[in-house]
Amino acid sequence: MQSLGLRDPELGRLAAEAGLTGARIHLRSLSSGGPGWTHDDGREIYPASLIKVPLAVAAAFGIEAGRLRWDDQVTVDALNETFNDAPSPMLAGYRTTIEELVTLMLQRSDNVATNQLYDVLDRERATGDLRRLGFSKTAFRRKLTGRLPMIDDPAATGRNSFPPREAADLFVALARDAVPQAAALRRILATSWWDVKLSRGLEPGDTFAHKTGDTDEGSHDAGMLTLAGGRRWVLVVYTELPSSEANDERFGAFMRALRPRLSGGAQGGPANAAFNPLSTRSAE
Repeated sequence: MQSLGLRDPELGRLAAEAGLTGARIHLRSLSSGGPGWTHDDGREIYPASLIKVPLAVAAAFGIEAGRLRWDDQVTVDALNETFNDAPSPMLAGYRTTIEELVTLMLQRSDNVATNQLYDVLDRERATGDLRRLGFSKTAFRRKLTGRLPMIDDPAATGRNSFPPREAADLFVALARDAVPQAAALRRILATSWWDVKLSRGLEPGDTFAHKTGDTDEGSHDAGMLTLAGGRRWVLVVYTELPSSEANDERFGAFMRALRPRLSGGAQGGPANAAFNPLSTRSAE
């Protein structure tokens, strides 16, 4: 087990000091036998655009199963149109492919691409595919709305679900090629247009293949972090803070405080202090 200048209670303290009060955090080393730490009371929290990561895995599952191909042609349905924060070609009648839908969904957080994939994949089948991969609490229940009023979705069955713990499990699986098409999905996640939260606290040479999520009731960031020195981690942070520039900066402050401990350069703690092996604790 790696030795780090960070003990169990400190992760919650670092988050609170950065202003991420009540954050659910999962931190796991990708080294063989490496440590992990969980600061999560288990309460349900809406995943916002983090739901797009398991949906991409569902598309990859369909490709591996032979039901789809990356180059399958799809026409965007007008019923799937909604607001996007980034420029998008996804307008009614636009001819696209599964590859472009998945890429824009992960890279730009494109809501129209996401909604089109709900139709292509069938949300019930996609939920079942994720359960077959071991993600029993992940569910695709409602298409996404970029701006009120809510998109008309007659097939909706409730709110989407992708708990922080399963997010951590899924990013570990992506890092270890334990889900279909993992290398392709990692490449897309590494090109995110939204390096505005945890990425603010990174240093030159670090890379973060990740996805953010934002609504008026939550702000999240999660992904696979590779530090300049080579250490690799999965870090998942869900909060119930509204999306804002000020809260994005709080994510950056948390990463700036956490990063020296992940790289082995923490100061002020016992030299042999270490994480406990993947343990569960309630948020303080």
